[in-house]
Amino acid sequence: MEEFLRKPEIRRITRDVPPAHYIFSIESFSLLVDTGVEKYESHAFDVQNYKCGNKKSNGEGFISLYLQIEDTQYFPRTWEVNVNFRFFILDQIRDKYLTIEESDGVIKRYYQMKTEWGIAQLLSLDHFNETSNGYLVDDCCSFGVEVFVIKQTGKLERLSMMKQPPNNTITFQLQNYSVPFYERYTSDVQTIGDSKWELIVYPRGIGTAKNIALSVFLGLVEAQKLPPKGKVYAKYKFRVRDSFNSINTREFTDSAWFTASAIGFGSRHFISLRDLHDRSKGYIVNDTLIVEADIIIVSNVKLFL
Repeated sequence: MEEFLRKPEIRRITRDVPPAHYIFSIESFSLLVDTGVEKYESHAFDVQNYKCGNKKSNGEGFISLYLQIEDTQYFPRTWEVNVNFRFFILDQIRDKYLTIEESDGVIKRYYQMKTEWGIAQLLSLDHFNETSNGYLVDDCCSFGVEVFVIKQTGKLERLSMMKQPPNNTITFQLQNYSVPFYERYTSDVQTIGDSKWELIVYPRGIGTAKNIALSVFLGLVEAQKLPPKGKVYAKYKFRVRDSFNSINTREFTDSAWFTASAIGFGSRHFISLRDLHDRSKGYIVNDTLIVEADIIIVSNVKLFL
């Protein structure tokens, strides 16, 4: 319980870039202190359609900074705004900003009963007043804040990996194999998962397998419709059955990510033409070649934008 309730640690680092959302500069800081004011509130500023205010105070020997949300009277009755923020103090000597935030990046919830959050012990007054540190130079200083509103956009991308999807076998049948008319054949398009697929067959091979082996590929149809950086995974298995002896059935298993520029994968040397044409084996029966492809695993992506 003590670990759960402990105060978050404060992280302090320096950077060159000024705060993105608001800078509050003070000239004649000592005169402001002499007025006896315990806190000073900056003008409101807009961040992602919300009005915020920066509040500085001196608390028990420390500079304190708070971030307050403004104009809440115009919000719905059950309003809520979740925010992550960090404060800044300018080191005028080294031209760098001391960045101060809670080290665990806690998201602060603003609502009707809690309209401000901050850091009570941002920086000790002794450290702040020491001129060599650069925070108070010629009685001038600058503070700043960056505010990041955590706002749900409703956008969602869901990736699912489907094992053994329904109707996952593509079958290609080439009749009159001995007198092929085309170098390349494609099966009917089949939807498996959320994607359309086809089997691509080169009966006499392609490339280095030309006139040497049967070449078989799995193609992603309409790959050009994928969104930028979109891709589809498939683990697949090619098969040519030996109708005489199932022991001789040839299979090839592989997997790949298909993209708009990589639409087909497979095997150039799936089965040698010598074995394929061997009459003692039943790869070609009645001058008909049958090639099958099982998609074993396929990825599906749904976008909710």
